[in-house]
Amino acid sequence: MERRRFGWTGEQVPVIGQGTWNLEGDARAAAIAALRRGLDLGLTHVDTAEMYGDGRVEEIVGEAIAGRRDEVFLTSKVLPQNASRDGTLAACERSLRRLRTDHLDLYLLHWPGPHPLADTLAAFEQLAREGKIRFFGVSNFDADDLERAVALAGPRRIACDQVCYHLGARFVEARVIPACEGHDVAVVAYSPFGSGAGRLPGRGSPGGAALAAVATARHATPHQVALRFLTRRPSLFAIPKSARVAHVEENAAAGAITLDAADCAALERALPPAPTTGGLPII
Repeated sequence: MERRRFGWTGEQVPVIGQGTWNLEGDARAAAIAALRRGLDLGLTHVDTAEMYGDGRVEEIVGEAIAGRRDEVFLTSKVLPQNASRDGTLAACERSLRRLRTDHLDLYLLHWPGPHPLADTLAAFEQLAREGKIRFFGVSNFDADDLERAVALAGPRRIACDQVCYHLGARFVEARVIPACEGHDVAVVAYSPFGSGAGRLPGRGSPGGAALAAVATARHATPHQVALRFLTRRPSLFAIPKSARVAHVEENAAAGAITLDAADCAALERALPPAPTTGGLPII
């Protein structure tokens, strides 16, 4: 699996990782087997959150990575309502217990919330000093929110912004990705295949036809092409969720695909980003 520099941190992180949202709804044994197979294939960026299944998903992840923690770039998130200074410290301790680890590689504020961001960032800094997290960042922050976070935290402190980004929701390309790149902040795409009506376009649509054509030319699947398109810039990473070994293997194989400028141009023409209206989409 291709690895690339994770923003200013200098960490080499796989371009494709493993998301775990809604994993509690899948068969536990199958989900654990899928996560472990992903580790075998180099999908060692594993993302979770205290919100997922009210902590149950962190417990699943903890079981899946047991004995292999050193291989994993492990991310979790604090809920906004818990993100006061003391609340963030307590939430992190709970996540560490569920994940069976003494530290997180990355800890994120799940989305902007009611507590002062300065207090959340102060808690992140304390956790970093105590060795309980290595890096911290944000999720679902638009460009203005990101600029505010960077101004409060200082340069080279916000490691990433994790955002909804798929072929049907390319809003982040207008302002969020440029803002992140301006501060050397990694961009992590969650739900890269969309959700519900926003899933990959069907073959009967112009976008679906273009996706299928590129996939055929590259001896790949449409899902693999989508992953490669969404990680086409050095700042971009993706964390597709899968609870099945076969799907994990398909995601991992996307790392071997190369899209050229003509491929990307064809997808750009057929799947143009919609005008940005309102805030960022959150799934």
